Amino acid sequence: MQKIMVIDDEIEILDMLNRYFSLEGYDVITAAGGKEALLKLGKQQPDIILLDINMPDLDGLSLCKNIRDFVSCPILFLTANIEDSDKIKGFSVGGDDYIVKPFSVDELGARVAAHLRRENRSKVKTQVLFDDYLVIDYAQRTVYFKNVEILLLKKEFDIIEVLSQNPGQVFDKERLYEAAWGLDGVGNNTVVAEHIRKIRAKFAAAGVKQYIETVWGVGYKWTK
Repeated sequence: MQKIMVIDDEIEILDMLNRYFSLEGYDVITAAGGKEALLKLGKQQPDIILLDINMPDLDGLSLCKNIRDFVSCPILFLTANIEDSDKIKGFSVGGDDYIVKPFSVDELGARVAAHLRRENRSKVKTQVLFDDYLVIDYAQRTVYFKNVEILLLKKEFDIIEVLSQNPGQVFDKERLYEAAWGLDGVGNNTVVAEHIRKIRAKFAAAGVKQYIETVWGVGYKWTK
């Protein structure tokens, strides 16, 4: 049974999501705030986390940043308002997706299932050596250049995974978001572009050639 953790200071939302995901066959852990979540995460290892951003004791962005070093599962933010700048901030601290309140529990359930499917697929993939000592280990979700690891955030690796497993194929920003995040990506061009920029900066700092090529007016591709 897959384990889902719901963190929100609104008890009504905790109860609703607890009932919904329990009926869907998940083992549900709830935490009524960031501090309670930290205590439970010291004892529990969920497969996915639903995390409210606006909590009075410890906000979701701060909590996500604090736990990302020891929690590798997908983290989906729950929020009432969202702009592209807010999404960039959330993804930069290790978030994987945003769910805007009020939301449909069926859509939320579909997003959770999509992220868990991606996690399961990634566990069966292997290590690939590219042509200039760049190694991508899809099972461990790590990238090395000349035996030195390039530290990547989770979504940065997800984008590399999608592109590198389809070399030469052009992905527009919407398709790339959909492939990396799991669902429809309309309106998330800024988020994708920001992730690509950060990946390129990390590759450049490590001395790796730029594998991600911009196809102007279309999208991005991984060079063969």
